[in-house]
Amino acid sequence: MRILLVDDEALQRDMLRGFLKNQGYTVAGAEDGPSALRLFQEKAFQLVLLDHRMPGMTGDTLLREIKALNPTVRSIMITAHASVDTAVRVMKLGADDFLEKPVDLTALLEKIQKLEENLLIEEESGEVSDMAAAAPLPLTLIGQSPPMQALLSMVGRIAPTSWTALISGETGTGKERIARLVHMLSPRRDAPFIEVNCAAIPENLFESEIFGHEKGAFTGAVSRRRGRFELADKGTLFLDEVGELPLLLQAKLLRTLQENRLTRVGSETDLAIDVRVLAATNRDLKDMVLQGRFREDLYYRLNVLELKIPPLRQRREDIPELCTFFLERYGLRPISFHPDAMATLIKYSFPGNVRELEHMIQRIVTLVRGSLIRPQDLPHEVRFQASEQKGALEERLEAMEREMLTEALEASGWVQTRAAESLGISERVLRYKMKKFSLQKTG
Repeated sequence: MRILLVDDEALQRDMLRGFLKNQGYTVAGAEDGPSALRLFQEKAFQLVLLDHRMPGMTGDTLLREIKALNPTVRSIMITAHASVDTAVRVMKLGADDFLEKPVDLTALLEKIQKLEENLLIEEESGEVSDMAAAAPLPLTLIGQSPPMQALLSMVGRIAPTSWTALISGETGTGKERIARLVHMLSPRRDAPFIEVNCAAIPENLFESEIFGHEKGAFTGAVSRRRGRFELADKGTLFLDEVGELPLLLQAKLLRTLQENRLTRVGSETDLAIDVRVLAATNRDLKDMVLQGRFREDLYYRLNVLELKIPPLRQRREDIPELCTFFLERYGLRPISFHPDAMATLIKYSFPGNVRELEHMIQRIVTLVRGSLIRPQDLPHEVRFQASEQKGALEERLEAMEREMLTEALEASGWVQTRAAESLGISERVLRYKMKKFSLQKTG
């Protein structure tokens, strides 16, 4: 990472430059705003560390000028005159973080490493989106929120491998779409992608459906039939709702995964196969293992790699973009959301996730009169969710906790020490809860 350090105090500038160079960063220094702007125009920087109060051009003005040249550059403001008002102002200008003097070098390094990680995630997720859009059968991916960018970044790293992967997420989050994306980005992209919905196959037909059968293996088996594993040879087999697999079939699936061989029903001969297995579930397989309803060895065999898809309520900033996409797909005429209607929609918890939003848009565009969707055009459960919400106690408490954390962070300008103090918790606990609820400053 290339860093531009701007501070009018030579001692402070030299100290920080030496520290950051020892950490492996490329650092250029500037003593004032005009010098910093010249350097910024001449060279590419990913991060700017700038003093808030400098003679002539202030840190506020310099940050505004830098953001005008490159809106994507990351920045951390450093000042000896910290206040909540100052923090809020610089965050509104586009600073990613805020540090007080004297600078805690450990805290500074943590913040830089976090920004560096976020840049890598954004870059990787952008590459995945571009590849999906450029594929022969393009796959539309919508979501610029941090949780979705982290998911797409993980997809990009998992796809080139041949290891089994477990895709977990609530109903309607798009597990099948993510499985197709993994296959599309893998070396197996030109081979078959075969899907099996484990919840839709009768138990007495399951073994034949998955592994195939020989002629005469059972009543009605009038010819040899290849199973889904054979059909997916050299490609990908997607086991949707894998938690619905009967226990007897789980043992046979485990053997197939371990040995890369299968036996058709009614056959005495093993067949070698080359298949990558992706499994998906909306259930807690760990809990099912404890209850004896899912084999522990199979769970760990499927969960070599894991992709967790965030529910829509944890990426609300993606809702406007999703709405635009669905309006263009299903609208019979140009139509848009009134700001009040969109604000109401964003607050809804969406227990059915993206699938619920899609069906909701279909219903709205069919029934709405005119070209503007108003709050009264939204479904009853969206408009009156506050009084009628009947979610589980744990989910409601988590929602309340998330709201309190968000309010405290916004009130403190996303200065974590101040937010933690206002909540009466330690900064370490605050960071843990921010990670738990995927809270990150946007805009």
